[in-house]
Amino acid sequence: MKKIKALALFSGGLDSILASRLIIDQGIDVLAIQFVTPFFNYAVLDDVQGHQDRIYRKYGIRVLVEDISEGYLRLLHNPAHGFGKNFNPCIDCKIMMFARAKEMLAEQGASFLISGEVLGQRPMSQRRDTMNLIERDSGTRSLLLRPLCAQLMNETVPELEGWVDRSKLLRMSGRGRSAQIALAREFGITDFPAPAGGCVLADPILSRRIKQLYSDDSVLQSVEITVADIRMLLLGRQFVLPGGGWLIIGRDERENNSLTALADPEDAVLLMEDWPGPVGVLKKTGNRYPDEKKLAMALAFAASLVVRYGKKLPAGSEQGEVTCTLRGARHLIPAGPLADDTFRNWAML
Repeated sequence: MKKIKALALFSGGLDSILASRLIIDQGIDVLAIQFVTPFFNYAVLDDVQGHQDRIYRKYGIRVLVEDISEGYLRLLHNPAHGFGKNFNPCIDCKIMMFARAKEMLAEQGASFLISGEVLGQRPMSQRRDTMNLIERDSGTRSLLLRPLCAQLMNETVPELEGWVDRSKLLRMSGRGRSAQIALAREFGITDFPAPAGGCVLADPILSRRIKQLYSDDSVLQSVEITVADIRMLLLGRQFVLPGGGWLIIGRDERENNSLTALADPEDAVLLMEDWPGPVGVLKKTGNRYPDEKKLAMALAFAASLVVRYGKKLPAGSEQGEVTCTLRGARHLIPAGPLADDTFRNWAML
C-alpha cells in the first residue's frame, strides 16, 4: 500500500513543529512547506540547504522553501478581509498560503494539509469563524487538518478515511503555551523558537513605514514597489527629500553592506571612501528626477546627510568628499554636514 503523504504549513515556530511531528508519528510522510516573503522568513533564502539540514537535524522534519514575495506585494494593495491592528492582512495571508499549499498537493503527490493553528490563540486569524472562512476561501475545507486542536474541530478527510487516528490528536485552545512546551518535552525537543509573531507587518513601528509606502502620498507609485524596495525600507534611517526623493542612510556596517547589495542601477549610492561613515542610497533617480538640476540638488542633500551621520570631520575641515555611483558612473560631491533643523521634517516614520 502506498504511504500517505501530507503537506504541512510550516512557519518554523513551535506549533508548526509539533503539528508536523504528531502526524509523522502516525506513520504519515510529511513534507513541510515554508513560505517566505520580505516580511517573514526571508533570511532563509540566504542558505536554503543549510536551513533544511538544520530543521531536519533538530526536529526530524523535511522542509521545502517557496518564495511567494511577488504575489504578496500585490495582496497588500487591497486585501479582501482588511488589516489587523497594524498593516497585517492575516486572514488574506493565510488564504493565500493555504490556497497555494492546496495547489502543491498534486505537485508533491500528497493527500491532505496540516496546520499548526490552535483554536483561539490569535484574535484575528484563529477564531473558529475566521478559521472556517479561511478554509472556505482557500478551498481547503475537509483537506486541512489542525492536529493541535483537531478534537475541537469537525472531522476532516484524513480522519474520516482512517489515514490518521483522531484519538491521538489534541484539543488545545487559547493563548497559553504550557501544553505546547510539555508536548515538546515529550518529543525531546528543547531547542525551539521563542513565541513571537515573526511578521514585520505586525510590528507597530516597521509596519507604519510599509503602510506609508502603500499610501496615496507614497514616495513611489504602488505599482512600482519591488521586493528590494521593501527590504530597503526595513533598513536604516529613512528620509523623503524636498522634491519627493527617497533616501536611506545606513546605521552600521551590516546595514551599509545590505544597502549596497540591494541598490538597483537607477539608485544612487553615496559614501565617503576616505572617512568613516554611512552608505546612503537615493532610490529610483531615473523615475523621480527626470530634471538633471533637481537630481543634482537631491544628490547634494543626500551627500550632506551622509556627512552628517559620518564620523565627525577633522578639526578645521568643513566638508567631506562623498563618492556618488549612479548608472555605473562615479563622481565626487564635496559636502558639509547638514544642520539637524534643516532635515528634521524629512524623516519618514
